[in-house]
Amino acid sequence: MSAKGLIRSIHSTPTSPVQMPGVNGAEMAIMVGREHGAPNFSLRHFRVQPGGNTPRHSHDYEHEVFIVEGGGTVLLDGSEKTVKAGDVVFIPPNHEHQFKADGAAGLRFLCLVPVTRDCGDPTPGS
Repeated sequence: MSAKGLIRSIHSTPTSPVQMPGVNGAEMAIMVGREHGAPNFSLRHFRVQPGGNTPRHSHDYEHEVFIVEGGGTVLLDGSEKTVKAGDVVFIPPNHEHQFKADGAAGLRFLCLVPVTRDCGDPTPGS
């Protein structure tokens, strides 16, 4: 597939529920990814409802995360750390992590991942 340029709005791109054990009130949209011809990275948009969370997990690829709105915590290096709009989080490969939204505003973040894993297989949700 030949890549083409793409412009889309974070506000109108449909989200789907995150389908993993341990998820509570989290949705994701792939803003740019393999289906759009992106050869290296996928940019994902997550919405976590107030009091919700992403799954606690690890994998063989890194994450770069930008907190767009709201706040909560991220499990990183074995402890929960507070995050808020404007923060940037780097999660190295094979590090257990989980995002939890606070009970008031919820949490929105952008997450950048490679489109292929270390083994060469496609990255899930990319």
